[in-house]
Amino acid sequence: MALVKSDIGGNILRLESKYSSNPSEFNLLYSMVREEIAAKRANAVPSSCANGLLWLTRAMDFLVELYCNLVKHKDWTMLRACTDSYNKTLKKWHGWLASISFNAAMKLAPDRKKFMEVLGGTGDLNADIKKFCTSFSPLLEENHKLLTSVGLE
Repeated sequence: MALVKSDIGGNILRLESKYSSNPSEFNLLYSMVREEIAAKRANAVPSSCANGLLWLTRAMDFLVELYCNLVKHKDWTMLRACTDSYNKTLKKWHGWLASISFNAAMKLAPDRKKFMEVLGGTGDLNADIKKFCTSFSPLLEENHKLLTSVGLE
């Protein structure tokens, strides 16, 4: 899961850096994207915040789908849950090399029991995951609406 973590972390750092450059102007996440759209930098610069938000949203789509799979399909292996999640979310955006790399990385994912232990806390993990999936999905949908409206998706 280091690949996903690294990707998410890099996109968060990109957004944090932009925010830090002018906190009063960029106090809202979407203000960063709109500023880049207005300056015609959103699509032109691969390291744009708009691109960062796009890939952060896609990565979070993958994680939400993965967590939902783990709750819905208790008999699935981690590899199966990851592969299904990848096919439903990220695969359509990846070229063949990225797809092959991602599939190879998923084979290195920890087993399901270990992954759930790492996630677990003191509460009801399945209930927490369900709550996360239902609460976070609408936020991701809002990101998709913005990104679609400005032509990034």
